[in-house]
Amino acid sequence: MSTKKVQRIRRSRQTRARIAVQRVARLTVHRSNLHIYANVISEDGSKVLASASTIEPDVRKELAGDSKSAGKGGNVAAAAMVGKRIAEKAKSLGIEKVAFDRSGFRFHGRVKALAEAARAGGLKF
Repeated sequence: MSTKKVQRIRRSRQTRARIAVQRVARLTVHRSNLHIYANVISEDGSKVLASASTIEPDVRKELAGDSKSAGKGGNVAAAAMVGKRIAEKAKSLGIEKVAFDRSGFRFHGRVKALAEAARAGGLKF
């Protein structure tokens, strides 16, 4: 059985195996049709150090104020906002360098917007 989900999970396993060797915190991304989530996970993978998503009340308010996104969390503008927030949170914890874990999603669209915003926010990966 080779569904889209199975293929994505296979790709994510390969990525996580490479990241585990690097021994750095990882910035994971998950996207659904309506929202996008980002977490910074510790080097050993035991705990979440920082997180940001489009379901946070602060982000929802900002998205509601933006006329073109009109409260939606499933677009590039929302993903860029989450990328900026996760970079700020990670930097406040003293985390400068992370490995980007796209969880098997293509580096394109919302995932790319989040990554570029996180880089612009000061994270190195």
